[in-house]
Amino acid sequence: MKLLKLVPDNTNIGFVRWRFIGVGISVLLILLSLFAVVTKGFNFGVDFAGGVMMEVQFDETPDVNDLRQRVDALGLGAPNMQEFGDSEVAIRMPLPADGSPEAVQAQVTAILGAINEVYPSAELRKQEVVSGKVSNELIRDGTLASVLAMVAVAAYIWLRFEWQFGIGALFALVHDVAVALGVFAWFQIEFDLNIIAALLTIIGYSLNDTIVNYDRIRENLRKYRKMEMAPLLDLSINEVLARTVMTSLTMVIALVVLIIWGGPVLFGFTLAMLIGIIVGTYSSVYVAGPLLIWLGVGPSSFLPPEDSNAERVSARS
Repeated sequence: MKLLKLVPDNTNIGFVRWRFIGVGISVLLILLSLFAVVTKGFNFGVDFAGGVMMEVQFDETPDVNDLRQRVDALGLGAPNMQEFGDSEVAIRMPLPADGSPEAVQAQVTAILGAINEVYPSAELRKQEVVSGKVSNELIRDGTLASVLAMVAVAAYIWLRFEWQFGIGALFALVHDVAVALGVFAWFQIEFDLNIIAALLTIIGYSLNDTIVNYDRIRENLRKYRKMEMAPLLDLSINEVLARTVMTSLTMVIALVVLIIWGGPVLFGFTLAMLIGIIVGTYSSVYVAGPLLIWLGVGPSSFLPPEDSNAERVSARS
């Protein structure tokens, strides 16, 4: 039986010749993401914005639009409702003005009463309250975790390879995370702790893909000492292209299945992962690699000083 090969063995795609277009697209995506974050902001979930989260179980599938109108008529703030699971509805409400436990309980009782007028058998399954102080701490800790993860990754690659590789990997990571954040800001998809977990996973995946490419580039730098940097990058990327395509494709298939059938609870996390995988694969080819050229990496970058000087003398003579 003949094995299926998505990427033929003799593949020789000239990726690097499109590096200016690729990096230009990346810069444009980052700028659009920053614009969305600054002008539109994020649609923070209860984890970050603070508020009251209720999960109500129904015996039959409710009319969510009708429920939203009834709860909104109470004048307790704009409700955010989402159907999930087996006839369950998640209701997110802003905290009462004073935020006291008594006021929160009165709010929950009023909402449940309005629902029971139409659905008498509906019952409260779960209730969560996140104060503004706690939400601020979660925002700070989540941001700090993401930044420290990217800095640690860049430091590791700097020590493992050379400083140029560390800068290239850090820019690729910033690119991947920025684009994912931009999508959530543009489309106002709920941003909660699950998204932070997805961003940290994206950082790990992007690092893994970038290191595979960088390791092959370093091997070829030592192997082909007279090859120009652009064709050497093309050679290295094509050599690991089959691995990159297979890894990314299997991840994308699993994530698409989760988006279709995973339900609203997993939607944000899965979408962030899907964006990160696609953008991370793109950045490892069109961002992390070409940046090495502009940072001065060449065939003599990994030679001992005496060998490097000898090569320069030989080239002049």
